[in-house]
Amino acid sequence: MSGVIHVAAGALVDGHGRVLIAQRHAQAHQGGLWEFPGGKLEPGEDGETALRRELREELGVKIRTQRPLIRIEHAYPDRRVVLHVFLVNAWEGEPRGREGQPLAWVMPAELGAYPMPAADVPVVTALGLPERYLITPPRIEDASRFLQHLDGLLDQGLRLIQYRVFDTGDADPVTLLQAVERRCRSAGATVMQNVACGLAARVATGGLHLNTRQLLSGNARPVGFERVSASCHSQQDLRQAEALGLDFAMLSPVLPTRSHPDADPLGWDRFSRIVGNARIPVYALGGMHNGLLAQAWRSGAQGIAGIRGFWGDETL
Repeated sequence: MSGVIHVAAGALVDGHGRVLIAQRHAQAHQGGLWEFPGGKLEPGEDGETALRRELREELGVKIRTQRPLIRIEHAYPDRRVVLHVFLVNAWEGEPRGREGQPLAWVMPAELGAYPMPAADVPVVTALGLPERYLITPPRIEDASRFLQHLDGLLDQGLRLIQYRVFDTGDADPVTLLQAVERRCRSAGATVMQNVACGLAARVATGGLHLNTRQLLSGNARPVGFERVSASCHSQQDLRQAEALGLDFAMLSPVLPTRSHPDADPLGWDRFSRIVGNARIPVYALGGMHNGLLAQAWRSGAQGIAGIRGFWGDETL
């Protein structure tokens, strides 16, 4: 196997939410497959510099704004590649295939119809995930107030919800989860169930979230769910999530939290080192709030996850 090849790639997203992909020349490595535009880093270049140069050369566009999306390491039989992928949502010029490569604007949900190199598959997953991941409080006192509060957060644009209510007070657990699912589905949000297996089987939602114990005891990806995620606390946990074929994970705690005051926080440097070797999108959890989103992106995260940071301290 040859040495490691570092590649900068850009996911250009237009005002309609479509993503630009390009088809590789037939004679190239992975020829005929579709990919996100970009190319190899030159000596002394960082990912952002290479991206700006490659998109100018390949597409004739000048980037105005971009941010890190995901970093992926992948070993092919003949080479190992590291993809430094950026989300680009503003540029100057009309993209065109300056090297004769076919281009296509595709909605993220339709990218699966375009065969891609294996290294690009986690990028597709990342594009389909939001930047914020809301976790509900573990217990509630008033189901009506809980649902009203959830409605307000959905109105604010939250689109990925981990339902983690273990004590529903006087409310029936099945009825409450069904109400949450209806509201989220109406808002275009995905519910990730983090509840007892029996309850998960009785209420169909788009996703299932595994706690660390469930993750480490599993030997296959749970079936019947569109998305499956897991709670991780180490690189070994992330490796297990990848081995099971899960879609994404949370890594925690990044910073000190009131809910787990005795836990040893990872800190951003350690978080970044662990996530740098991940092959699936990873959310930062622990002490998160909206003001830390840019820091999370710089550290390699898909985004941030939290309870108090989004839900607040209100007892419901």
